[in-house]
Amino acid sequence: MLALIEAAGWPIWPIILASILALAIVFERFYTLRRVQVLPLGLLEQTVEKLRKQGITPEVLRALAEGSPLGRVLATGLRNVQSTREVMKESLEEAGRLVAHDLERYLNSLGTIASVAPLMGLLGTVVGMVDIFGSQSPTGGNPAVLAHGISVALYNTAFGLIVAIPSLIFYRFFRARVDAFLVEMEQQAVMLVEIVHGERK
Repeated sequence: MLALIEAAGWPIWPIILASILALAIVFERFYTLRRVQVLPLGLLEQTVEKLRKQGITPEVLRALAEGSPLGRVLATGLRNVQSTREVMKESLEEAGRLVAHDLERYLNSLGTIASVAPLMGLLGTVVGMVDIFGSQSPTGGNPAVLAHGISVALYNTAFGLIVAIPSLIFYRFFRARVDAFLVEMEQQAVMLVEIVHGERK
């Protein structure tokens, strides 16, 4: 592996750095965007049951808000339980926007890496081609310099694509997961509003 890096020359180092960042983001997002972490099963039903039996105390609201992103949205709605339907719905929408921002954290960075990695590989290709043409002289070229220029050009292109393709796949995967979570969260928030205002049992 070290021989490949040496053959690719200095342009490979930004690509390696981008691959490390992409890998860190992927692992972090896999851990953070677990369904049980974002949308705990039965949380809405448990919250409604507590609301009907004992009311919502500040301690319950705090625990709910700190437990999960869905809990944050539901806690915001319950803080406005005495307000009109419109006020409660607006507060839920505002909380939903904040939660969506948190769920989408680092995804733009991952998308940027997916877009930029091939360009960094192209930069390495250009550097390799410059080495190739720089090694030529009227009496002929140095085969060692020519081979080095070709390896710089090809290795950087390959490494750039190796980083970009998985980054793009994971970016699309996480974006779809966040969108699905937000749709389900919105449905549960609407159900909470309807239950509180007597439109649903």
